[in-house]
Amino acid sequence: MKGGWNWFWKGGSILLLAYVIVRGFSTPLQPGLVSATPSQLTIAGQSVILTAVGQPFAETEDLPEAFEVVLRSGDQLIQTEVLEVSPHSVKISVNIPPSMPSRALDAYLFTPASGTLFLGNACFVEEAAKGDVPPAFIAGAPLPKAPELGFSFPYQPNIMESIRNLLWHVPMWFAMFFIMGLGFVASLAQLRTDSIQWDMRAEAAVKTGLVFGLLGLATGSLWARWTWGAWWVSDPQLNGALVTVLLYSGYLILRAAMGDDDRVGRLAAVYNVFAFVMLVILLMVLPRYTESLHPGKDGNPGFNSYDLDNSLRAVFYPAVIGWGALCYWMYTLRLRMNRCTHHLLSR
Repeated sequence: MKGGWNWFWKGGSILLLAYVIVRGFSTPLQPGLVSATPSQLTIAGQSVILTAVGQPFAETEDLPEAFEVVLRSGDQLIQTEVLEVSPHSVKISVNIPPSMPSRALDAYLFTPASGTLFLGNACFVEEAAKGDVPPAFIAGAPLPKAPELGFSFPYQPNIMESIRNLLWHVPMWFAMFFIMGLGFVASLAQLRTDSIQWDMRAEAAVKTGLVFGLLGLATGSLWARWTWGAWWVSDPQLNGALVTVLLYSGYLILRAAMGDDDRVGRLAAVYNVFAFVMLVILLMVLPRYTESLHPGKDGNPGFNSYDLDNSLRAVFYPAVIGWGALCYWMYTLRLRMNRCTHHLLSR
């Protein structure tokens, strides 16, 4: 019965991760506006092209009359005329008024199938005077259209296609938290019983957790390069993650330096308890009370509140379970190796 259960959860973790990989790379991204050309406008009639990424928001046979675009200055709307539409761009004609509440213009694109697309600060009118938009230029508010996007990942500015990294980066850190927690419990049990069995469990947990910690750092650095423009930034969550990995690396260095000393188990257990407490402080406590670029920190909205929609949840939750199960599987293999090594050395 035990062997059947082992095959069940191990096979299930492989199937979940296969599903995550396939869905993670094949699911289309919802359309989103990324640029307006030109972005600097003058007080005159001119053409502007709005460009989008993600899945197409229009078909090649769609008529321009089915689409609406308005520019917003402050709380007032400026009317435009849609000239051409392609799957990922729309060309409009607009008469820029001589006065407006704000020189920065936001763009709203209303589509029949993809709903409303938004681009903040799409254009800037340097020559415009401060004031209300003249009545001849004001547009009425179009009726919002319900999107028909199917199974697709949400579009967010700056993140865009890199939102797929949520299925790797975050679950890997969850898996590390989980397995380091097992190591923490094992070290407490080792201090109470002084049993070599608990010491082997703690060592196996730390070695496995470090693998996922390093993977989390690597995927986080790639994500930072894409979204923040640098491989590493001075962010408390990033710095705390690096310090955490270094702390647990010190655990392995301590064990290696002590060699066959009889005290290695207890000293390593004390160090492991300290390292886990620091992990909680550095990654769960401090970032919430300091300025951080990470979602859910210092007032920033978390993924669950602004873009973890049903489609992304359908892949994200299996990713958390799948990576966690794989991490535990690796832990059991490492523990088996520790036991075999101990058995051979004690013969």
